[in-house]
Amino acid sequence: MTAGFSRRSMMAMGAGLGVAVLTGGAALAAARPRPAKPLLLAHRGCSALRPEHTLASYAKAIADGADFVEPDLVATKDGVLVARHENNIAETTDVAAHPEFAARKAVKVIDGEKLEGWFTEDFTLAELKTLRAKERLGALRPESMGYDGQFQIVTFEEVIDFVAAEAAARGRTIGIIPEIKHSTYFNGIGLPVEDMFLARVKASRVLATMPMIVQSFEIANLKRLRTMLAGMANIQLMQLIDDDAQRPADVAAVDGALTYGAMLTPAGLAEIAGYADWVAPATRRIIPLGADGRLGAPTSLVADAHKAGLLVGTWTFRPENTFLAGDFRDQGDARASNPEGSVREIRRYLATGLDGFFTDDPALGYRALHVSR
Repeated sequence: MTAGFSRRSMMAMGAGLGVAVLTGGAALAAARPRPAKPLLLAHRGCSALRPEHTLASYAKAIADGADFVEPDLVATKDGVLVARHENNIAETTDVAAHPEFAARKAVKVIDGEKLEGWFTEDFTLAELKTLRAKERLGALRPESMGYDGQFQIVTFEEVIDFVAAEAAARGRTIGIIPEIKHSTYFNGIGLPVEDMFLARVKASRVLATMPMIVQSFEIANLKRLRTMLAGMANIQLMQLIDDDAQRPADVAAVDGALTYGAMLTPAGLAEIAGYADWVAPATRRIIPLGADGRLGAPTSLVADAHKAGLLVGTWTFRPENTFLAGDFRDQGDARASNPEGSVREIRRYLATGLDGFFTDDPALGYRALHVSR
């Protein structure tokens, strides 16, 4: 078992879920014990060093101590969930180099944003398997870019099997933290991603026990999953939070007024606690940057969420100088990786009382948690 996470603690956190469904949000504060140490969540695997959402990225993350690895889930034309951060695969695969797919380049509006590229829903799984992954940030991450063209797109089922095999080989518990992407969009084009997800969960012996936290920026799908997964003590739900003025895609689709900012008020957090176990805003919502680009004073968000009975995660710590707060940058190139600065930044955030955090480099997250100063 990894320090700060055990099967026993995960089962204890999940044990109250059925009670919460029956008795409402008032029971939730008592139903969600906090982990002994914050959970180390591998953002798209070890995406700082390997092309994201590949088995190589997940393997590196697990080797470096991650408690959970993250497969973002999108749908194929033939109804299979695959691990990609977005359904637009122009930046993360070599699809542009495949002349047989040139005619499938398209312009689409996804969650209100106009995008041009190639989209997973226009490809069968067999076609996607002919592509190879590449580093999304290019030369910013030269080590990862060195693996361009080597690894295939993997299905949700393949990720599950791989993580289970790694857990068995290493003799420790490893969980998965899938994000269901663009639910309203996919459901609108006849690809019900929640149904695909639920079918895979129900069919999998591994997922009957593997710790799992299901994430979404939308609300309706989490509420549905809360009901459909009731009784599965190994599964929790995480409400992701975007910029204050933005609305969840399912809210915007019906011209609702609810914003992410409103969701982080005491009343909003209490509402989230009625259907989710975690709330996860971006890092700067927990400790914002000042005008000088350095960290300011922490907000009350972590304390407010704990008071509502929620666990608190955050996204995402990245090791390059360009992503760090000014406090932690070194004198190197803005694009250069700065491991020491990243560790120090993570520790500053951990001091706010976080229960889990996403990082692109789990080895640095592990150091922040476990290696003495």
